Amino acid sequence: MKVIFLICWILLTLGISTFALILAKRYGVGIATGTFAGMVVISNIIAIKPVIFGPFIVPAAVLIYAATFLMTDVICEVWGKKEAQRAIIGGFIANIFLVIGVYLTIMWPGAVFWKKQEALVSILGLTPRIVLASMVAYLISQTHDVFAFHFWKTKTKGKYLWLRNNASTAVSQLIDTVIFITVAFYGVMPVFSLIIGQYVAKLIIAILDTPFCYMGVKIVKKK
Repeated sequence: MKVIFLICWILLTLGISTFALILAKRYGVGIATGTFAGMVVISNIIAIKPVIFGPFIVPAAVLIYAATFLMTDVICEVWGKKEAQRAIIGGFIANIFLVIGVYLTIMWPGAVFWKKQEALVSILGLTPRIVLASMVAYLISQTHDVFAFHFWKTKTKGKYLWLRNNASTAVSQLIDTVIFITVAFYGVMPVFSLIIGQYVAKLIIAILDTPFCYMGVKIVKKK
């Protein structure tokens, strides 16, 4: 039952991402970049919870955040490198708003009937640290992903989409995983096991997202 749930969640996440990309061709690339930024923010909020992924323990954000690499790959393939870079900048700005919003919410005096302050702090109190880790890892890994994808696209003369999709994503997600887990959870959770588990999970998702990448690119270009 758990395996079926996990597979359905992965396919649903990749499917929604692809659907957003298809809508972006009809209504403008802003749909894709906005969805991308939203996925990044959601990832930072839910990353606090460790979950079971097969034999590994990973942050709950692993599925949604891994799908952001699918988004930037398709944006880069269809709309170009500069548009993918704009999406990364948009996600970075959204993260800044998240940090400020969480900090102000925690510090703002609550109403007299508000009894959930401790619960709020216990859940979102680590978010600034997580977001800091995410922002550093995000800027480095996503920038590398766009660079690597464009590099392989040039080298292959626009052929072998599966190669540049997986080659760029595999290295970028390794960079992201090591930086994010180390900065976010060092001294709080077992860092090494989290790195191994999250990277294996991301590789699995990267392989599974290949047909979605082909489908998204084909449909968007056709439209």
